[in-house]
Amino acid sequence: MTCIGNSGNLPEVVDAAINDNDLVVAAVLSGNRNFEGRVHPLTRANYLASPPLVVCYALAGRCDINFETEPIGKGSDGNDVFFKDIWPARDSVEEIVNAVVKPELFRDFYANTLTRNERWNKLVCPQGQLFEWDEASTYIHHPPFFQGMNMELPAPEVIKDAHCLLLFGDSVTTDHISPAGNIAKTSVAAKWLISRGVEQKLFNSYGARRGNDLVMARGTFANVRIVNKLVDKVGPFTKHIPSGEILPIYEAAEKYMSENRQTIIIAGKEYGSGSSRDWAAKGPKLQGVKAVIAQSYERIHRSNLLGMGILPL
Repeated sequence: MTCIGNSGNLPEVVDAAINDNDLVVAAVLSGNRNFEGRVHPLTRANYLASPPLVVCYALAGRCDINFETEPIGKGSDGNDVFFKDIWPARDSVEEIVNAVVKPELFRDFYANTLTRNERWNKLVCPQGQLFEWDEASTYIHHPPFFQGMNMELPAPEVIKDAHCLLLFGDSVTTDHISPAGNIAKTSVAAKWLISRGVEQKLFNSYGARRGNDLVMARGTFANVRIVNKLVDKVGPFTKHIPSGEILPIYEAAEKYMSENRQTIIIAGKEYGSGSSRDWAAKGPKLQGVKAVIAQSYERIHRSNLLGMGILPL
């Protein structure tokens, strides 16, 4: 079982076959998010199914099977085994649940929650009332959002002569904007982690490093399947309009900010659909985005943009 893209690497030969032949490969999952590249960066087609169905597809090893007419595989006796042969009846499932899932299971498990994990309990940690920020930490960093705040409301900022950082079509999800899964080894976030002495095998995921704004700003729009119409390739790249240079999105955003140029995003319908991920609004804020112009929004994401001071138009 894995969560938000922590499924590990594919065998190198499979990885190479997908990339070399530009294959659209599929996954079947029992989660609640079947976004492109979520289970693994190379899986473009992802289908939702119940847990037993996921097992059936895994046993079959393919997604284009008709379970009613095609066998899933061969039994130990050499005969075909069909879906109907292994699908459990509701009565048998209830019988096992009633026999196994008892109240004492939960009582026993939660009775020693605070003492059970010896390693956790032996960790040495500061005792003060305020958190001690460690600049060397690649997991938790003092976020910039409340630094320098005061009780006086700043005057509304005029957005003028802004450049388009990204030009999107329809259905850009919060997973495109702020991926939660695998940190690609060629990404800007990966380069930053390597510069801090973190090995590739210890990159973990954007979800695990969401406490570090320096990682998450670099991970914003870092989805390997993102389609930005300002460039003619799929992935986290854009054109720095004044120079015409094609750059990773984070580097282009940094360049605009260093030049004191404002940026906006233009999108189609359903911008920000999917998980109501706060970093999908925080990340663009850190990249200097002032406004998004879209045909329509997912309601929570629109609210999150407003909360971060990005104007959704």
